[in-house]
Amino acid sequence: MKRFLRSTLAAAVILAGALPAFADAKTEAYVQKNASEVLKTLNNPNLSTSERTAKFSAYMDQFTDLDAVSNFVIGKYSRRFTEAELTRYRKAFREYALAVYQFELDAYRGEAVQVKNSVDRSPTDSIVNTVIKRQDGKDMDVRWRVQGSEGNYQVVDVALNLDGNLIWLAIEQRAQFIALLDNNNGSADKLIAKINSMTNDLKAKARS
Repeated sequence: MKRFLRSTLAAAVILAGALPAFADAKTEAYVQKNASEVLKTLNNPNLSTSERTAKFSAYMDQFTDLDAVSNFVIGKYSRRFTEAELTRYRKAFREYALAVYQFELDAYRGEAVQVKNSVDRSPTDSIVNTVIKRQDGKDMDVRWRVQGSEGNYQVVDVALNLDGNLIWLAIEQRAQFIALLDNNNGSADKLIAKINSMTNDLKAKARS
């Protein structure tokens, strides 16, 4: 199942890369500016761990549309949860998503973010391909899926290099969360408990 999932995700990334590329200067500039600010926070040696996390979370709250991502990763269950369940789930998911982004992007501490090109999936949906330059010479590719128009942009997914493959985080989370819900009669409580457990594991492993 894991091999099938990674093959499916890899195919999705290849397909996205095969779409026609257009010059989208505003979307590219948005990613350039905000991704640089996010990584600058992780690179700042003058911040304590708690200060770094707080500043990083504030940037990511603005940079990403966490409500849209939270709905996407549970698919049909976003319409089946009660309002109270959705509220509790979104709170748990926000903490988890921010922990994931911080943990994964922390490995990308580098000198600068450079935009390579962008791919327009639609007039309001683009993928911006970037490379993070590192002092050790091990430059890393990162892709940002951005939705919006006329300067009103937000990131809805990020593809990072995990185990040698570029993996879209929200797509992988969706596969995991829906499988858990399907196996537990759509229980919001089971999902929230699992999310909280994963959040605690990530925070325990995070680099200071």
